[in-house]
Amino acid sequence: MSTPKVAVITGASQGIGAALVTAYRKLGYAVVANSRSIADSDDPMVRAVAGDIAVPGVGARVIEQGLEAFGRIDTLVNNAGVFVAKPFTDYTDEDYDLVTGINLRGFFEISQRAIEVMLSQGGGHVVNITTSLVDHANSKVPSALASLTKGGLNAVTRSLATEYATRGIRVNAVAPGVIRTPMHPAETHEFLAGLHPVGRMGEIGDIVDAIVYLEHAPFVTGEILHVDGGQSAGH
Repeated sequence: MSTPKVAVITGASQGIGAALVTAYRKLGYAVVANSRSIADSDDPMVRAVAGDIAVPGVGARVIEQGLEAFGRIDTLVNNAGVFVAKPFTDYTDEDYDLVTGINLRGFFEISQRAIEVMLSQGGGHVVNITTSLVDHANSKVPSALASLTKGGLNAVTRSLATEYATRGIRVNAVAPGVIRTPMHPAETHEFLAGLHPVGRMGEIGDIVDAIVYLEHAPFVTGEILHVDGGQSAGH
């Protein structure tokens, strides 16, 4: 039996991340699922690796455990992220450390180690989850730290896609609008729906479908795919 392809998914315990675990298993991939606290899976083709990817050493450990369990790494989905909306002058040092730790440091270490493995295999795919707010700032949602960090991920997506284009590694991003996940209390949904030209929030499946599309799009790299109900087009 040949080893199946292997996807690593961060922020995998709920919301989009949990749905991605299911989606990649349906595609026939083995999955390495990471979040700060994640339960072991009954599925032998899912390896759960608990740990906070903002902490040095954790990202590399996630990749090493994936190699130990399944022998290869084909796709990394950097789904873990944190969003803190405050007026710019209200952000604290703790806010800064939290947001940059997860959104940037977390991306950096696990991606670096994953790409090393992909280079040794002759190819792979990295997908970063960013936000439409990078391209479409909104006066109703003050989000400087999201733009600072996720804007960096959009930029590094293009940079890495170009750096590795001739070596079989694709790097793309999905930039969601506001998605109906456990992060958003029900009483906020009407306000959040109104932030999108289409007049509704996105669904988890909208983001999963976009990532599955990118997985099967060998001629697409360096793409920032907006799944945002038209936000990036205007309002």
